[in-house]
Amino acid sequence: MSHVGVPRGTVRKRRSLALLTAGVLTIPALAGCSSDSEETSRGVPQDIAPAARDRVADGSTVNWAVDAMPTTLNAFQADADSATTKITGALLPTLFPMDAAGQPKLNPDYLESAKIIEREPKQVVLYKLNQQAVWSDGREIGAPDFVAQWRALSGKDSAFWTARNAGYERIEKIERGADDLQVRVTFAKPYADWRSLFSPLYPKEITGKPDTFNDGARTTLKNTAGPFQLKSVSKAKGTVTLTRNPRWWGDKAKLDTLVFRAVAPKDRTKALADGTVHITDVDATTADRIALALRDGSNGQPLTHGPGADLTPAAALRSWALAHGSDEEQAEIAQAAREKNRKAVAAYGAEQKALRGYAVRKSLEPAYTQLALNGESGPLADDRVRRAVARALDRQELAETVLKPLGLPAKPLGSHLALAGQPGYKDGSGALGDQNTKEAQALLADAGWTQGGAAEKPKDTKAGSEAEKKTDKDEADKKKDAEGKTDTEDKEGTEKTEAEEKKTDKDEAEDKKKADKDADKDADKDADKDEEKADRAAVGSDDSAASRAEGLYIVGQDDKPGAAPVQAPDASTATHVLAPSRAAAAQSLALLRQASAVSAGSAVSEDGTTAEAASKATAQDKATAQDKQPGGAAGAYAPLGTAAPAPASVKGPLGKDGKTLTLRFVLPSGPGSQSLRGVGERIAAMLEKIGIGTEITKVPDESYFKDHIASGDYDLALYSWPATAYPATDGRPIYAKPEPATDGSLLVEQNYTRVGTDHIDQLFDQAVAELDEKAARELMKQADARIWAAAGSIPLFQRPQLVAVDKKLANVGAFGFAAPRYQDIGFTDRQAAGSPADRKK
Repeated sequence: MSHVGVPRGTVRKRRSLALLTAGVLTIPALAGCSSDSEETSRGVPQDIAPAARDRVADGSTVNWAVDAMPTTLNAFQADADSATTKITGALLPTLFPMDAAGQPKLNPDYLESAKIIEREPKQVVLYKLNQQAVWSDGREIGAPDFVAQWRALSGKDSAFWTARNAGYERIEKIERGADDLQVRVTFAKPYADWRSLFSPLYPKEITGKPDTFNDGARTTLKNTAGPFQLKSVSKAKGTVTLTRNPRWWGDKAKLDTLVFRAVAPKDRTKALADGTVHITDVDATTADRIALALRDGSNGQPLTHGPGADLTPAAALRSWALAHGSDEEQAEIAQAAREKNRKAVAAYGAEQKALRGYAVRKSLEPAYTQLALNGESGPLADDRVRRAVARALDRQELAETVLKPLGLPAKPLGSHLALAGQPGYKDGSGALGDQNTKEAQALLADAGWTQGGAAEKPKDTKAGSEAEKKTDKDEADKKKDAEGKTDTEDKEGTEKTEAEEKKTDKDEAEDKKKADKDADKDADKDADKDEEKADRAAVGSDDSAASRAEGLYIVGQDDKPGAAPVQAPDASTATHVLAPSRAAAAQSLALLRQASAVSAGSAVSEDGTTAEAASKATAQDKATAQDKQPGGAAGAYAPLGTAAPAPASVKGPLGKDGKTLTLRFVLPSGPGSQSLRGVGERIAAMLEKIGIGTEITKVPDESYFKDHIASGDYDLALYSWPATAYPATDGRPIYAKPEPATDGSLLVEQNYTRVGTDHIDQLFDQAVAELDEKAARELMKQADARIWAAAGSIPLFQRPQLVAVDKKLANVGAFGFAAPRYQDIGFTDRQAAGSPADRKK
């Protein structure tokens, strides 16, 4: 799968960005959202074609596709990515890799044991190393390596350029134990996630000096301690080549050579067909082509898909007739087109034949997709609006949209801090409440967003934009200028001469008559202007800066398909209106009553709505003739020309203070992001039903995260976070309340939604210092409930994991949570070793 929307280098990294204003969210009665018992949840099993080692042949080369060449081989630097993780996993020690259930598991290749031996007065962990564990230069792995890595990552020496230090700053000292195979680590503060430390473990030759740490480890690793060692890095070929480590003491690697090859997602179908890779993540389109190839190979029938498959018999006959006709010019064009199509069909057929040698292995990736709501400014700075957005979403429908066509379980994710199947997973979404259109609308009404609120002159601003702030400033300046002008006029009035004051009665009468006439004329002119502005606002003819932007689509401002056109008395006065259906009209009053009775376990419990909102809802309860017309779901936009429902002053979508409720929804535009865009469009349709408009802006994949998500240039966005076995450590920077910086800005770390509370921070701090695992998990459940209630991040579903693999390869594919065992990967058929990827070398 494409990794667009997944932050680069996201694991346990501390970063600070952007401006934010966030307040503490008060959440009543959240204690009922968690329980003493963990929810029984089953994750999707991994799909790797497991085989016993004695069934796997020795030798051969495997090519494994990665998105791009790694920019660094130092996993602790900010630009480390998924390629860095894959490569270092085969070269360096990981003391506690994740198992298939998403739990850290002791790695016996490096450790005999590791446990807490003292809790008071300070926490002490004793590591007993495997006595055979050595670096590729023959030196034993020992305490000096632990000490060097601690000093490099502790954050005390700024000469080391490191992106993360979580946990290392809590260490007080590291000592040799009873012998060289024991490492004793004493913590200044208790640290529950101590198993996350020293993975990967680098040799002291790299971590001992800033130069080798900062620069030396970016392009090469001379000393390693894994089943493979680094042979070469070729930027020209786009490959990183590993070979067997002759000093490896564990199970011997089955492969002679493992090559990581940079292949862009859009080129992977061709790479598979050409035989240049054996293993690659793929998208749903490539997975479908492989499935079709396998089907077509078994039925022996001509292809019914691909180039020319949609050509009808009549079109084929016409093409033949043109190609053999008397018009030489037309014949030449038709013959060229037929030849081009013939070559395309042949090439497609050859690719499909080659794709029969692969299988698509499927599971759920250890990462989840979320809807992020930027709470920095604009409408989403109000927690009621964020909760309304969240409660408008049918998360089950969104999960089914992505996962069901792939044959994967489609269940919405219920936690920010654990995935289904992991210990401690608990569905905490009850803290926010299930999808409920009526309660979402009530929250918006309570926040002041009503149908009549947009009737005033619209402002050319986006939600949370600088233009909005500039407009407010300009209005204040105008007001100040007007006051100054009035003062000047008053002063001048007191200096009038006596001659001016002694006008004759006749002159005064003429002046008065003239003034009255001018006033009437000006009044008529102003009335015409006001009427023109109101019409323009109702029709929506003012082009905003956002609506002129390329790649922009404004949901709710298009004609709905399937609706018969309605002839308006005057086309110039036609309007888009949010017309309630029969069901919506009947439930309007009940909506407001229920808004004050949200369950205690939900974070949207309200005291009720204002008298003004209630009176508007009551007025809209009166059914009108157009309510009974067929077509359109509740809250859908009516066609052009439909008369507005009572009261007559209500026009268009929800608004407040003359501004419509419109949110900027930023999505990636690349070919590998079709699924993400599809989800975004469904979300926009769901929000439209409660009166929220969305401006969908599509941006290049390469700038999506850096220029928009991290910088806060969005209102709504979709991106993913990886799973972790250490939520107290890894989750805190993602959900931490931003802190003021010395320059007046706020440090957001990795909290790109800019939404956080002191209470959430306190729960993370308590959990990371809680050495009782059960108690720490309960604290994480409480934190998750409050993250749900803050409604800055709405988990949607666990990402699908689709991996195309040579059918004869074993012990590789969709690993799910688990880390690969590189030494077990190989071909089950000795004669097939190296095929098909070596076919066209």
